[in-house]
Amino acid sequence: MATFNFFNDFFERLGKKEIDLDGDTIKVYLTNATPSATDDSVKADLAEISAANGYPSGGSDTQNAYTETGGTGTLVGQDVTFTPDGGSFGPFRYAVFYDDDHASDALIGWVDFGSEITATYTPVLTPITINFGASWFTIAVAT
Repeated sequence: MATFNFFNDFFERLGKKEIDLDGDTIKVYLTNATPSATDDSVKADLAEISAANGYPSGGSDTQNAYTETGGTGTLVGQDVTFTPDGGSFGPFRYAVFYDDDHASDALIGWVDFGSEITATYTPVLTPITINFGASWFTIAVAT
């Protein structure tokens, strides 16, 4: 899985209780614009690809859950699959995570696929799955 990168403002918003990792709806959307950890803070700062052919505007819900055990918090989510329907969508290079319940759609982080991708409908259907693995990230006390 690609490395998860954080937007700087995420930590401020988390500390000010503007983001609830367990209760808020966290979504993932696709973009071809290069994210900036320092300059981007809300969804409007980072253009989403056009909604079309199976890719929904605003991306998809990750069904996130946050738990804590032994002083380490862990955020998990269900894998998200975008499946072309009636045509292709893209190109995109990044999957961006944001808090859909935040008034400004606060950005959390992103993954970089390393190159542009287009989800193709023909001749071979190419669904795009964002695979979270065991967890997105953990928050732990420094030792």
